[in-house]
Amino acid sequence: MSEVQEIVKSKLAALPNKPGVYRYFDKKGELIYVGKAKNLKRRVSSYFNKEQVGKTRVLVSKIADLEYSIVDSESEALLLENTMIKQYKPRYNIMLKDDKTYPWICIKKEAFPRVFLTRRKLNDGSEYFGPYPSVRTAHILLDLLGQVYKIRSCRTPLTEAGVEKGKYKVCLDFHIHKCNAPCEGRISKEEYNAMIAEIREIIRGNVQSVLRGLKAQMMDYASRLEFEEAQYVKEKYDLLENYQSRSTVVSSTIHNVEVFSYVDDGEAFYVNFMKVVDGAVVQSHSFEMKRKLEETPDELLLLAITELRQQFDHPANEIIVPIKLDYALDEVTVTVPLRGDKQKLLDLSRRNAMQYRIDLEKQRSLVDPERHQKRVLNSLKEALQLEVLPEVIECFDNSNFQGDYAVAGMVQFVNGKPNKAGYRHFNIKTVEGPDDYASMKEVVRRRYSRLIEEGKPLPNLIITDGGKGQMEVVRQVVEDELQVNIPIAGLAKDDRHRTNELLFGFPPRVVGLKPNSEVFRLLAHIQDEVHRFAITFHRKKFERGFMHSELAEIKGVGKKTAEKLLLELKSVKGIKEASLERLAEIVGPAKAQVVFGYFNTEK
Repeated sequence: MSEVQEIVKSKLAALPNKPGVYRYFDKKGELIYVGKAKNLKRRVSSYFNKEQVGKTRVLVSKIADLEYSIVDSESEALLLENTMIKQYKPRYNIMLKDDKTYPWICIKKEAFPRVFLTRRKLNDGSEYFGPYPSVRTAHILLDLLGQVYKIRSCRTPLTEAGVEKGKYKVCLDFHIHKCNAPCEGRISKEEYNAMIAEIREIIRGNVQSVLRGLKAQMMDYASRLEFEEAQYVKEKYDLLENYQSRSTVVSSTIHNVEVFSYVDDGEAFYVNFMKVVDGAVVQSHSFEMKRKLEETPDELLLLAITELRQQFDHPANEIIVPIKLDYALDEVTVTVPLRGDKQKLLDLSRRNAMQYRIDLEKQRSLVDPERHQKRVLNSLKEALQLEVLPEVIECFDNSNFQGDYAVAGMVQFVNGKPNKAGYRHFNIKTVEGPDDYASMKEVVRRRYSRLIEEGKPLPNLIITDGGKGQMEVVRQVVEDELQVNIPIAGLAKDDRHRTNELLFGFPPRVVGLKPNSEVFRLLAHIQDEVHRFAITFHRKKFERGFMHSELAEIKGVGKKTAEKLLLELKSVKGIKEASLERLAEIVGPAKAQVVFGYFNTEK
């Protein structure tokens, strides 16, 4: 055992059975990973006591030392882990996208606070609300606040002493009725701060409480016959009520909750966060997380929840999630709904996450299609553990009609896209009868022996439209006969003829891919394309054969009728010898009478 292994082993033995955070270091002493644990001894030991796979195995191979910190609760472990990841940015930890790119609404810490949009969140004592998913969303809210409250927008550093001494003069905003001019003392600090307090509640989503307060003011002015003041309050009330009516109302019974949902395609993890106040969605935010190791959905979701609840103002006491969380959160009720309004809310959040993923993929494919395809191919390379990026993929499929008109098709995908110039048709020449394995051997032998003879490059990956048997016959030709090394995969379909699983290796094993992942969609596209290509060629050949057969001479019998008869009776001879009753079972009495009459009436 090496000196490094001895150090790690001795520290493993001393680990406590308590919650905490552990840190892994490499030989250079650099921090490479930070993790949380409900039980430090059990969690850290699991890295070394069992066989790891994929990127986790690479991480373990680089661990030369470890440190840990114990905490009082699971919730504290989550917060400490999040803080350390942001502070040290370890290589093998997921980093959430920097939210400095998103806009925030700031209530500036000043004698007479300004309210404005910013992309810089500073530790200056000011209040920041957000982040908002788009500038437009934040501007809509700011425009509303500007209509309802006449607060200042100038950057003049106002002070109470300066106002009392008359140091400032009103600007254009006062004259166009957009500011109450605190600079000249036309509104007191107390009145101004009362407006800021209402603005704060509106930004947080508590519009209903502000409306109740405005309604009380309006009724009070009306009772004192101060109708001008009552009308001014009514105008503010109407603006806010109209704004609230445009919000997405989900349920009048849900008052203050946060919703977290996700879409997981195996390669990336898309999270949506929604904040619901007084039954309306007041905030929605989606983002993408990239896996660094083999993180599970609950690990990724916990990381997102911890980070977002630190960022957003006044986190709720209840969160709604789609799966049970492995860690307890202090003073927070975690709900996993199965039905009702909360389940509908969770569905809405998931649809937002799904739409975000679709939009992101479209954006990437439009902005940089080559990079997008390379990313998909890299994922396929990792899934199959290939040595070379599969830039050129070739896929084969056979098609025949009870052994007759036997053909095969081959499609070629270059950098994840169909290369029509590389497509090939094959007429089966050496095989008699319906023998898919022998047919596959023939076309693969013809394809690659020719490429070798002509000195042309071979593909990086061969895919067969079939299971283990098809893969084996391709291997026999490629490796045993031609003695070249090309990775071979197989695509199997389910009972409904949909791409079901990817097979790789010898003996073949199922490669775990999520059905909604980009890699799976690429493979399904390849399989559908080769099937379409082979079937189209087969139909053309069948039609040519039909046109030259005796069946084509029968008036009232078309290709479909002939196809049904040939499938059942195997040949024209079999059709001639069939009884009228047998023909009727296949194509119905009317068509049967036509066919039977043709072959059994003397010409």
